[in-house]
Amino acid sequence: MKGDKFKYVTASEEDKEWGLYLTVAGSATIEKSTTYPPAGHPSGYEFNFQKGRIIQEYQINYITEGYGLFENKYGSFRITPGSIIVLFPGEWHRYRPLKTSGWKEHYIGFVGDMIPKLLKPEFFKKETPIINVDFRSELQDLFYQILENLINEKPGYQQICTGLCIAYIGQIVSTIKNKGFEGKEIEKKIQQSCFILRENLDREIDAAQIAEKLNIGYSYFRKMFKKYTGISPAQYHLQLRIKKAEDMLSMTNKPIKEIAFELGFSSLFYFSRLFKQKTGVNPTELRNRIAKSPVFEGE
Repeated sequence: MKGDKFKYVTASEEDKEWGLYLTVAGSATIEKSTTYPPAGHPSGYEFNFQKGRIIQEYQINYITEGYGLFENKYGSFRITPGSIIVLFPGEWHRYRPLKTSGWKEHYIGFVGDMIPKLLKPEFFKKETPIINVDFRSELQDLFYQILENLINEKPGYQQICTGLCIAYIGQIVSTIKNKGFEGKEIEKKIQQSCFILRENLDREIDAAQIAEKLNIGYSYFRKMFKKYTGISPAQYHLQLRIKKAEDMLSMTNKPIKEIAFELGFSSLFYFSRLFKQKTGVNPTELRNRIAKSPVFEGE
């Protein structure tokens, strides 16, 4: 286990107010026929395979080499290279590498109020806590940045690690969402449709017509588009148009009515209603806020 590193840290009240803070990060190469877990960890983290353990934090353990076994109250799961083990607070579990293979692990532990919003159950399940992401250099880069910051403990390191941890979780989610699309024809068609929608911000556009143009059934197209982007084609297009309207309201002196018609909205009332639904303010309120900002007051 030469060259292995780990660091346990504490958090200040200021760190905790951020909503997410790191407790540990570490990497280890577990050789074949080696006792697992290795010694040297605090008592709250030590465990033997017979008894298992319960921890009071979230952990993500990325296995990049070797094979193993994970068990919780829901069942047994095989761990292969490229697997991520997700541990939840208060949940009994146990895991170990196979003695015939060993493994290489990279783990981070974290706590905070915002975590349930990040580890959404459609992606991170207690019942099936093993996610195969293959080898992702982005995850490795983020992990080593987290580990380096924890080891050095420079002022503000927890805040840096919070951002890196969120990016780490985001990379996992992105990998999960893209698994059903990589290298498939439907991904190309969705990307083509996104291009078409972006090129037509000046009018309403019928998603069924786009599907027909791309020679794909509309129901299937809409379902896969939403799975790929998280929203329907119509909502994707509307959000682009509202964002364009925000830019025009902020950067030009064009009348609001003119902006509405340039972006293909049938009436000023209809545009204002949708704008407020999406942004929380109506176009006039946004203009007024911009006019009162220090940048404009000094002109």
